Amino acid sequence: MIAALRSLFLVGAMTTASAAGADATRSILSFDDLDGWAADDHGAALSVFLNTCGDLKDPDWQALCAAARSYEPGAARAFFEVFFRPVLIEDGDDALFTGYFEPELDGATTPSGKFRYPLYKMPPEARQQSQWLSRRELLSSDVMKGRGLEIAWVDDPVELFFLQIQGSGRIRLPDGSALRVGYGGANGHPYRSIGAELVRRGALGAHEVSAQMIRAWVRKNPEAGAELLFHNPSYVFFREVTRVAPEFGPLGAMNRSVTTLRSIAADPAYTPLGAPVWVEKDGKNPMRRLMIAQDTGSAIKGAQRADIFFGTGDQAGQAAGRLKDPGRMVVLLPIQRAYALLPDEF
Repeated sequence: MIAALRSLFLVGAMTTASAAGADATRSILSFDDLDGWAADDHGAALSVFLNTCGDLKDPDWQALCAAARSYEPGAARAFFEVFFRPVLIEDGDDALFTGYFEPELDGATTPSGKFRYPLYKMPPEARQQSQWLSRRELLSSDVMKGRGLEIAWVDDPVELFFLQIQGSGRIRLPDGSALRVGYGGANGHPYRSIGAELVRRGALGAHEVSAQMIRAWVRKNPEAGAELLFHNPSYVFFREVTRVAPEFGPLGAMNRSVTTLRSIAADPAYTPLGAPVWVEKDGKNPMRRLMIAQDTGSAIKGAQRADIFFGTGDQAGQAAGRLKDPGRMVVLLPIQRAYALLPDEF
């Protein structure tokens, strides 16, 4: 799996693609050009679209959101076909689909011999600096201790590392309840892939890299594995999330719950947050499905790059960790916006 740190953005700033995507080529397609379009559950996609469209500030999107509320699920396909046009956005790189999920870790709200690896809130001084202590500097010092910044303690430093990569998760407590945590900030250092580092060292082949393989290597080589984790200087802090019901997914970049196999993380330089995206994922288990761009990630860069949300827990993690497939993604844009993005001859 290609790691993606979740990041929070202001919704209003993400409703249009930024100038960073100005170098891309854009082509308007017809809905007949979308492989499998007619067979999808458009009602399910409409429901997910409605979860976030009310937060979009742009007048074009606000009008569409108001219209969407008047459509029953059975008429959802007509809604998308009437008000949107499929736009293929390409920046020269091949499409790549990966997956992410919400991890579940065993932990407690008090430390013990078993639960001794803390999840921290972000300290005030880290918020005041664009770049604070690196992962190595933070964990090798006492800078976080005795300040009441711990949210919980877990039993596995490797799983905690991957929880930071995902940016949100659930902590299963000894009494059977769960504590949900979300992204609370970062130390400002760039993310560096430990999977890529293992390939560089010759410890894994490029085709072998997955979350499961990385976990296995770190646990098989505990001393070298602990050192390997320091290769990534980025460190993520957390916050406790109490307003999201257990049956809903974690909060994405739009500060709304993401939905299993209907939400994706995309690059907002090319894909407006909140926009429907037609996913044509190839590979071992092809997928043809309308999803909604409701999240972002530091490793999710490019017009044809997406991270598909697979849900919560170990099974979701295994499915997400195996995903690294080609294909094509097509953004559905409001009609007037779609044509405005094209060259003058259109």
